[in-house]
Amino acid sequence: MSAAIYAVDMGGWDVILLVKLGLLYKTGCVWWFFESIFMNGNGESSKYHVPNLERALEILELLSEHGEGLSLTSVVEKLGYPKNSVFRITKTLLDRGYLRRADDTKVFTLTHKMLTLGYGAVSEYSLVEKSLDIMRELRDEVRETVLIGILSGTYGVVLEQVVGSHLFKFMVNPGRRFPLHASAPGKAMWAFLPAREREMLLERVELKRYNDNTITDKGAMHEELDRVREAGYAIDRAEEVEGVRCVGAAVLDQHGYPVASIWSTGPSERMEKAGLEEAGRKTVEYARQISRRLGYGPAQ
Repeated sequence: MSAAIYAVDMGGWDVILLVKLGLLYKTGCVWWFFESIFMNGNGESSKYHVPNLERALEILELLSEHGEGLSLTSVVEKLGYPKNSVFRITKTLLDRGYLRRADDTKVFTLTHKMLTLGYGAVSEYSLVEKSLDIMRELRDEVRETVLIGILSGTYGVVLEQVVGSHLFKFMVNPGRRFPLHASAPGKAMWAFLPAREREMLLERVELKRYNDNTITDKGAMHEELDRVREAGYAIDRAEEVEGVRCVGAAVLDQHGYPVASIWSTGPSERMEKAGLEEAGRKTVEYARQISRRLGYGPAQ
């Protein structure tokens, strides 16, 4: 994951799925629910769906994938819904403060209200609050920026950061998405998903090529996830942006489900290959401390 890119203010447009994941946080079955209820139009559950609500969610999800925004016409073309229906839904979301529309281009984008909802959804477990002091300890040890994020569909989402103590450091805005296959936190969470969900995600994630270090083959990705699961931590070997490395480990809830990941990020010159293994072990130790606060581990 490249923090060099993530320092840009994305306006909270890419965190709609954080709300869904947060609302289902305590179940330990986030992905199954997401697949069966929100994405699967077949089966018994579909008869309980509210069509206009589904359309509204699809519009929000579509806009979360287009940070530059989309016009009404573009939304209609991409989703295939009647223009009148899309107009009414976007007008409602606009009036409720979930969307903003540029006066000149008439393009819709998501607002920070989505991020506010996301934080509210996970507040029951106070994930960030339970993690910040531990993240600071890790930051003090490695001196690099330390972050925490969660899974959000086929991406990850940054929740919070503790900025590094070096003069030159990376800063990442909360709400920023990152690719799962080319980031340490993404691979760390992915590797510790239940086998069925892990394979399902492998079929859905676009293994986009960023540079020569990016894993773009499903077989190679499968092997990488096996290595991560065995080691307990994941490494981003400048797989998205040259010159930026990351080390991350999954945070597990009381069911052993990967609800988050913490990681450190810095320039390759400081995060040399020889020290990544030791950094990985340290990150696992701190991630386990957070996991224990969430109820993970043997009964006392």
